Amino acid sequence: MPVITCVEDLKRIYKRRAPRMFYDYAESGSWTEQTFRENTTDFQDIHLRQRVAIDMAGRSTKSQMIGQDVAMPVALAPVGLTGMQCADGEIKAARAAEKFGVPYTLSTMSICSIEDVAENTSKPFWLQVYTLKDDDFMKRLFDRAKAAKCSAAVITVDLQMLGQRHKDLKNGLSAPPKLTFKSVTNMMTKVQWGLGMLGTKRRFFGNIVGHAKGVADASSLTTWTAEAFDVSLDWDRIREFRKMWDGPLIIKGIIDPRDALEALNVGADAIIVSNHGGRQLDGALSSIRALPAIMDAVGDKIEVHLDSGIRSGQDVLKALALGAKGTYIGRAYVYGLGAMGEAGVTKALEIIHKELEVSMALCGHTDVTKVDRDILMIPRDFSDRWQ
Repeated sequence: MPVITCVEDLKRIYKRRAPRMFYDYAESGSWTEQTFRENTTDFQDIHLRQRVAIDMAGRSTKSQMIGQDVAMPVALAPVGLTGMQCADGEIKAARAAEKFGVPYTLSTMSICSIEDVAENTSKPFWLQVYTLKDDDFMKRLFDRAKAAKCSAAVITVDLQMLGQRHKDLKNGLSAPPKLTFKSVTNMMTKVQWGLGMLGTKRRFFGNIVGHAKGVADASSLTTWTAEAFDVSLDWDRIREFRKMWDGPLIIKGIIDPRDALEALNVGADAIIVSNHGGRQLDGALSSIRALPAIMDAVGDKIEVHLDSGIRSGQDVLKALALGAKGTYIGRAYVYGLGAMGEAGVTKALEIIHKELEVSMALCGHTDVTKVDRDILMIPRDFSDRWQ
């Protein structure tokens, strides 16, 4: 096993071990992938201000997200098909998050079901839901989350229709995946992955198959997914979802200050500044570049989190210094999962935690909840150069 010092090391191992179609699913964006790329590169425009001769003892990354204690302000983001990156992937990721002390967010489009994850963990996790048209399915989904003692719901509002992802189309990556001679041949070269998949009964969308009306098996899933998403979504519809769920609510997919202000009025506890990892509107602002204007718009009226583009503890630190109370990693933990299973997710969290703790200290702080813009050097036109 090579020495692993950064998330990029996990990515290299993941690329070797995961089937091409699932690697491409994680490591791609929509259309030209401009936003996908800028989600990470825009972090590099922000520099950190180093301080010296300051007591660095007693460092703490402990914080809270929506009132829940966390070992560091980093949650595992909802990622569809996680159970195809590694057998029982959602369970393994949730276990790693639980042991580390950070939130895990289960995607509705997961392979392992809500009940599967609940049976294999001991602490509450969060459930991500889409804005679907089927009220009966949505109500039962929220009820299942309550029965599993999920401690928050995350509503994704930026997927009314799908941004085109060229690699997924070429690889036959859909719901369910369309296997081709090329993709099957590639899978056969991934021995460790294949043995894991043969050893699990969880290979389809566990929250959908057997739960959505008319979806008794994987063969009927394609029609359901094509018709399920609500292109007519509006804020009144989101208010209806709020009535279905009486626990902590987070709205994910906010990238414009006007939408952030709308989210204030639907009873959400937090918003996530996110462009869906660059997988929806290509050409949209990166999340980190959009964050300052959103913070200016909402202030402390609602808790603000940031998703999309985070690959290091330094990225986390920059987002927190700009005002975010929490951050999310998706691809970073998927790299670890696909590389080494549960241990790989733990390794990704350890890497990001160490980078966050050390960088925070070198900026003159020992408490992550106290960092602010003073530690940053931000280009004058970073977020307000637009006409």
